[in-house]
Order: sequence, then C-alpha cells, then structure tokens
Amino acid sequence: MTASAAYADPAEQIVNGTFDSGTDPWWWTGNAPASVVNGRLCATIPAGTTNPWDAIIGQNGINLQAGESYRLAFEASATVPVTVRANVQLADPPYTQELSALPALTAQPQEFSYTFTAAADTTAGQVAFQVGGSATAWTLCLDNVSLQGGAPPPVYVPDTGPRVRVNQVGYLTNGPKQATVVTEATTALPWQLRNAAGTVVASGATTPRGVDPTSGQNVHTVDFSGYRTAGTGLTLSADGETSVPFDVGVNAAYEKLRVDALSFYYTQRSGIEILDSIAPGYARKAGHVGVAPNQGDTDVPCQPGVCDYRLDVRGGWYDAGDHGKYVVNGGISVYQLMSTFERTKLAASRADKLADGSLRIPEHGNKVPDVLDEARWELEFMLRMQVPASKPLAGMVHHKVHDQAWTGLPLDPAADPQPRELHPPSTAATLNLAATAAQGARLFQPYDKAFAAKLLAAARTAYAAAVANPAIYAPASDGIGGGAYDDTDVTDEFYWAAAELYLSTGEKAYRDAVVASPWHTADLFRPEAFDWKFTATAGRLDLATVPSGLPDRDRVRKSVVDGAQKYLATLQASPYGITYAPIGGKFDWGSNNLVLNNLVVVATAYDISGAAQFRDGVAGGMDYLLGRNALNQSYITGYGERASKNQHSRMYAHQLNPALPNPPSGSLAGGPNSSIQDPVAAKLLAGCAPQFCYVDDIESWSTNEITINWNSTLSWVASFLADQGEGGPAPAPVCSVSYSKVFDFGGAFIAQATIRNTSGRTLNDWKLRFAYTGTQKVDLAVNGTARQTAASVEVTPWQSRLRPGESTTILLVGRVDWGPNPAPAHFSCG
Repeated sequence: MTASAAYADPAEQIVNGTFDSGTDPWWWTGNAPASVVNGRLCATIPAGTTNPWDAIIGQNGINLQAGESYRLAFEASATVPVTVRANVQLADPPYTQELSALPALTAQPQEFSYTFTAAADTTAGQVAFQVGGSATAWTLCLDNVSLQGGAPPPVYVPDTGPRVRVNQVGYLTNGPKQATVVTEATTALPWQLRNAAGTVVASGATTPRGVDPTSGQNVHTVDFSGYRTAGTGLTLSADGETSVPFDVGVNAAYEKLRVDALSFYYTQRSGIEILDSIAPGYARKAGHVGVAPNQGDTDVPCQPGVCDYRLDVRGGWYDAGDHGKYVVNGGISVYQLMSTFERTKLAASRADKLADGSLRIPEHGNKVPDVLDEARWELEFMLRMQVPASKPLAGMVHHKVHDQAWTGLPLDPAADPQPRELHPPSTAATLNLAATAAQGARLFQPYDKAFAAKLLAAARTAYAAAVANPAIYAPASDGIGGGAYDDTDVTDEFYWAAAELYLSTGEKAYRDAVVASPWHTADLFRPEAFDWKFTATAGRLDLATVPSGLPDRDRVRKSVVDGAQKYLATLQASPYGITYAPIGGKFDWGSNNLVLNNLVVVATAYDISGAAQFRDGVAGGMDYLLGRNALNQSYITGYGERASKNQHSRMYAHQLNPALPNPPSGSLAGGPNSSIQDPVAAKLLAGCAPQFCYVDDIESWSTNEITINWNSTLSWVASFLADQGEGGPAPAPVCSVSYSKVFDFGGAFIAQATIRNTSGRTLNDWKLRFAYTGTQKVDLAVNGTARQTAASVEVTPWQSRLRPGESTTILLVGRVDWGPNPAPAHFSCG
C-alpha cells in the first residue's frame, strides 16, 4: 500500500482505519485473533487474562509532533458490556502515554472521540486498544479509526454544578451552617433558604470574602446558623443560583458514616474471603494465600541480599489502590482505629456504638468491640513482620511486603500472579509496631489477656531494637511494585512509641524518653497536619487524653488546645472553611486526610476543654469534605449528590470493568494534590489552583486514591460527630465526682469516689458509670455494688436518692494486673 493511498487527509496518522483494505497494517496479540467482518475489524478476546495489556489490537508507526493537538476517533462495540483502554503511546518501553481513554463499550456500536496535545516528538508512536482483563470471553469490533492532527487543543473544564456550595449531606440542627457562593459581585447579595416545598424559611445577606487563594475564585459566605428546624430537601439560593438539596438534622448520617468508614476495612482485608452476606456486592476470594496463580503471603522471601529466611506475613489490610502492605501506613491507620475506640473511655461518647456487633465484619458475638476486632487483623500482620529472634536485626520490623513489579488495573488480589517480596527492616516500621502494640496492649487487656501480653512483649522488643538501630531508613528509591514510604527522620516515631509504652506501663524509662524528646515541648501543630510520616502528634494527643502520672500533663493538654485554636483560626479565615493551609499554599498528596487530621486535633481540644467552638469547628470543617469546596464535590463515596466514585483501586474498579463495584460507601478520596504526579492529572490539571487539582478518575492515583490511613482519620472524625447529637449546648452534668486512691500497693488498690449532685433535681435510683484506661479490675464496693464489664464499671450506690447539693462516698477495692493505675478520665451519673 502506498502512502498516497493510505492517507485520506494529510493530517491523518492511521492507515486503513476503515478496514476497506483488509487488516494491514493492524496487528494483535496472539490471544486475540482478528479479521474483517462486514467491513469492521472484529477480534475474539479471551477470558481469564489479568491486565488490560494482556490482549491488544494496535497499529504502529504513528508520527506525533510535540505541541500539536490530535483527535482520536473510532467506532466500537462489544458483545458484553466492558470498559477498555484506547491508548496513544510509544510503541516500545517505557510505553509513554500521550492519551489513555476509557471507552465503555456495549453491544450497540458507539462513536468515541478524544483530543490530546502531544508532549514529545516521535516517529515510533502506537495506537493500542488494550482489551484484556475480562473474566469472560467476548468479541470486539472496530471501525472508522482516525487519528488526525490540527484538532483544537483539549480544554478540561470540570463540571462544578451550581455556584452555591453547601455540605451536600447537610447540617446538625443546632450546629453551624455556612455555605460559599462563587460570584463576581463584590458587595453583599441577598440569599434565601427554602424548604422542600419551596417555601422561603430564612433569608439574609452574604458576606463578601474576596478572592480565595486556594481556588482563585471571588467568593461570599452565607451563614444561616440561626435556622434550627430539622428537615430534608432544603436548598439555598443566591446570585441567581440554587444549591443541590441538603438536610438539616443529620446526626443519623454521621452515625451511618461512622459504621461505613470503619466497615471499609473488612473489604480491604488480605488473606480472607470477603463474604457477600457481610459486604453485599463486594464478595471475593481470599487474596494472597498462595492459591494459583497467586503466590501468596504465607511463605514470603526477602528481596535478594536482604535476608536468608522466609516469613508468613498473611493478613493485614491492603494499603491503598495496590495490593501492598506497609507497616508505617498500617501503623497510623490501626492507631487511629484504636484511638476511635479509646475515646469511648476518655470522653462523653457512646461506647455502645462501637460495641460487639456494631460493624459489618465476621467477628460478631465474640464479646470484643468490633473496632478492636478489625484493628487486630492489622496488628497480627504487623507482628508477623517482626524479624525472628534468631536472625540479624532481631526485633526490628520489615518495612513492607508487596509485588515484585507493578500490576495493572483492575486486578483481583486472588488473581495477582506477581511474586511477593519482603523489603528490608526499618527503624520507622519498628517504632510503628512498638507504638501500636503498646497502645493495643492496654486496650485488649480487658478482652484477651494473652493477646495483650503478646502485644506488650512485642512492643518492648521492637522499641529496644529501634534504640539499638536508630537510623535504618527505607530508601526513597525502593518504589518498584509498591510505594517507598521513605522517612529519614524518625525522632517523631521514637517520641510516639515512648509515649504509648509509658501510658501502658507507667515505667520510668519510657517516661524519661518522652520528657527528653525535643518533640515533647515543641509546637507540633504545624499547618500541614500530622500523618504517617510525622507521628509525634499522635503521641502528644494520647499523652493529653489518656490519664497518667506525667509530670507536665497539664501543659501537654494546654498545648493541644492551643494547637486547635490555630486550626480553628485557619478554618475561620478560609472562605471554604478549611483547616488546612500549608506553607507555600500548595496542597499535598492526600490533602483530604490532612484536613481531617487537623480536625482530629480540634475535636480533641473539645474533649479536653468542653468549649463549644471546637465542636462547632469540627462540624463546620466537615462541610469541605462533603461538598462545600471549589469543585462542588463530596469526596466521600455515597455521601452527597456529587460524590466521588471512581477512586484509584484495583478492586473497586467499576470505571474500568462494569462488572466490578465502585468503592464502598464511606470511602474517602485523597483529594486535591498540587503536584499532580499521574499522567491523567498532568494532562487535565496543568496549572491548577490547589482546590482544582483533583479529578474523579480511577487512573488519577495522585489525586484520587483511597488508602487505609485516609479512612482511619475519617472514621475518627465521623465517630466524634456522631457522638455530638444535633449540636448545641452539651447537657450539663448532673454530678461531680472526686476520685482518689487511698491505698495502692503491689497490684492492689482502694479508691474513693465522692459523688455530689450538682443538678437542681433529686437523683433517684441513679448509677455511677466510668471506664478504666489501664488493667484495673474492681472486686468489691463499699457503700454500693459494682459491676465491671471489660473496662467499663457501673456502680449502684446504696444511697439511691441524692438530693441537690448532697454527696455520698463509695469505696472501690480492686487490683491491677500490670501497668499504671490512673484515675478514670470521664464519669457520668444517671
């Protein structure tokens, strides 16, 4: 075929795109034989392939010119509904992509068209239809394939919907209620709030805020906090625009989000079959248990030259969109799940909401709170990552385990054919185990003493190993097949681990390590928030809330309140109510997680101080995650009219394969990332203002990934908000309690609790309730009857009638299995 015959247009790059001249020069992989049928190229695609590129139809010899814009167009159909990839890329490694589109094919032929601007000159380009990865066989047919230059440059304009941005789920009845209006107006505008019937129920004037630096938009704020009537389907109108519908009175939504965000971990589990009866629509075979083609995690070797042994490292959670398991990210995640539970002992929360049977997991009925059952799944994996006692670096912890090479999307964990490798131990991973195992020891003690003892022993061993090997760092270059998770400053992890060991044991050596750390008196509450790489804040929060004999505990508690004040000021200064304002103004990878971690600090300040401004700050700060942002995007799947649903994941890959599910409800997207490291984001978002550096596309792993540590902070904040009812003033306590130890020696103690009725009414048939934070067990009460379930104690006083201002004293006789014997953090009467 001559060139003149091949090209219908001088700018056309495809030869024989109509298949009038047969199949030349098209090619296909051997498992996808093709032929011309009724004027179209049709190929039989086999079942059982793993990756999209395992079956390809393509054409090479494509010429591209840097800076030129091209239009790829084609007609395609499939005998089964399927999403494929249409790529324009280099024909040889590294197969750099200029375009990677995801057409969703059906039995009816459809026309598809995509434009892109080439980044580099090449005479060795390729158009490749990647069609592998299906569990069933099917037939693809193509026609009228064209790639022409001279196309208008592609312009990505995100659909941001109405210019009135609200929390798309809604607002607490008695909580703060603010919205943001995008407008060119510089003076106040009228606004109206309508109920579902269209009746105006509130009105007022906006507050001009000027240009928001995180979005580049001129914005106004609407404050309708004075409206306190519960209802559904309300809308807010201003400047000729009307918001999406929302509700007032949404505590039940936060109750649901608490369950959804925590139940996310079940479907992320490795090494166990996921049951449809527990997670409908998400059933799958057990992943990485060594059933072919999967090579499993039950007998994993190290990378070459790292060690001479193999470990059983089954279990744990898949970290994110890939199938890797990382101790440092697992550490901050399991810490926050356990912290969510520990808060039930430390604050005015609902312990029953996290009790046995509260989540969608298989361990119901074992008399252990479900959130601890879920945490145990990860803790046991982390224990398996510890170097055996007889080996070099004994007690240290391997940094991660994952595939030898990167795999594609979608990919069921059970179908992953890649060999798995243990990566070298690191000081950071070792200290993550030390911290979380110490924390877990005190929490599991009331439910499983043997497991608690195992955790404490592992924590001690890990901490000693880290002290002996304080500078073994995971290299930044170790990013093939999984993330590097590199960190060359582990002084913060040392502080965190020492804090958890001290809180669990009360031992002087750990207390001295806490006090000696430069982080102990430093201002930890930086604008960028805490995360897996900066964990000193985790130690500070627990030192402030878990009772102990720390000499400067009052100063520590004040530092948390002071840090929360800074985040609250940041939120109030932001027209979108964001607690996150990084130095330099650029949003980091996982910015939504950083927003939430700052809200954790604000919520902790509320638990410490009881100041309503902090509780309201958390409620207002959640607005950003649920739609009050520049993109009008709820970043939590299943929550809000315009919610993310195509997060980067090999398992929840509906965008690539309609037979697979979207991520479960309650999954948090990473959010805007100014660095836009992935090709999809780079092509669509170049030059984006921080809030606009996001796209809900499964291929945008730098803006739209899901991870276990992002959902752990979402779980913590959702649980806090669920405990706040519908906002408003907290109910005044009906009693004050003075608790002191009159005898404490050799594991035995006698404590005295004096209860005074501070209400204006007589308490009849009342009870005293509290929870111990150590291993205390009450054996006997004097002047009352005590009943203890796990760590929770309920005392029925003999003086069942307590008049206003009247007091009674109860003695508690008990013992301590191990560790300190601090006073309980929170009491209630009623």
